[in-house]
Amino acid sequence: MARTQGSRAEITGPLLRDEARRLFARQGYAAVSMRQIAAAVGVQAGALYAYTPDKQALLFDLLESHMQNLLAAWEDDPQADPLARLERFVRFHIGFSLDHPDAVFLSYMELRNLTAPNFARIADLRGRYEVLLERILRDGVATGTMRIEDPKLTTLALIAMLTGVTNWYREGGRLDRARIAQIYWGLARGAVGA
Repeated sequence: MARTQGSRAEITGPLLRDEARRLFARQGYAAVSMRQIAAAVGVQAGALYAYTPDKQALLFDLLESHMQNLLAAWEDDPQADPLARLERFVRFHIGFSLDHPDAVFLSYMELRNLTAPNFARIADLRGRYEVLLERILRDGVATGTMRIEDPKLTTLALIAMLTGVTNWYREGGRLDRARIAQIYWGLARGAVGA
C-alpha cells in the first residue's frame, strides 16, 4: 500500500491510532471518515488499510486496547483492608482516566457503534474491571467496614462517578489532580457508608 514519502510503519501505525482516537472523541465515530484520519496522519487513504482492515476494526482495537491497559495497570492486594483498597482504586481510576480522557470517552460513548461480537468482547472486559471493584466492596461488607445495600449497583455508580471526572477536568483549573482524588475519595467513602 502506498505511504506518503518519508513515512515509516513504526511511526505511522501509532500515529494512526492516536489520530483516530482524537478524531472519534472530538467528532464522533460516525462523523469521521477514513480519509479524514489519513489526512490527519499525513498518508494516502489507501495506506491506512495496511494497519487496519476497516474503521470498525480500528474502533474495536482502540476500545479493546484501552480496557486491556486499564486491567493490566490495576494491582489489588486482597489481604489489605477493604477501605485502603477502595481508596487505592479510587485514586487509580481517577489518575488513569485523567491520563487517557479520549480513550475513556470512546469507551463510554462509542460502544453503540460496535458490531455485536465486538460489543460482547468489550462488555466482557468491562465486566472484568467492574468485578475488581465489586470484590473490594463485598470484602468491605463482609468485614463490616462498609454498609452497602447492593454491591453490584454501588460498583456501577462508583465507576460512573469516577469516570465522570474526564467530562469537566481541565489541567491548570481550580483543583489539581491530588485534590480532586482526595475529594472523590471522600465521596466514595460516603457512598459505601464508611
